[in-house]
Amino acid sequence: MKHLEIAISQLGVEEIPRGSNWGPDIQKYLKSVGIGFPAAWCMAFVYWCVKESGVNPLVKSGGVLNQWRLVGKNHKFKEPKAGDIFIQDHGKGLGNTGFVERVEGDTIHTIEGNTNDEGSREGYEVCRRKRKISSCIGFIRISL
Repeated sequence: MKHLEIAISQLGVEEIPRGSNWGPDIQKYLKSVGIGFPAAWCMAFVYWCVKESGVNPLVKSGGVLNQWRLVGKNHKFKEPKAGDIFIQDHGKGLGNTGFVERVEGDTIHTIEGNTNDEGSREGYEVCRRKRKISSCIGFIRISL
């Protein structure tokens, strides 16, 4: 799963300055979905990693819930597997996303952009997190 390897290679990338939704690496993620200004970048990070892998069934969008609505239905699943993209809906059009690195019981271990070790959905770095499967509305599978 090359997209997951690419995501792992980005661990520790941070916004410059912290809290700005900006910086050289963040700009490349945002640019990949056509955004040229500071913005929430979790979906842009996911899109960039998948695009860099050379296999990209995703829609060019920086919106988490927009991606979920528009991606082909044959890529949507309810049960996660390593390499999947998790989708969370926080209401009022706000979502969160990242990659499933592994599944343990009712928990997914993830790699996410625009988060931090303290747990923010609107953080400042690429890092590993743990989330309950039940907190996700579904999973996008890149490799079928």
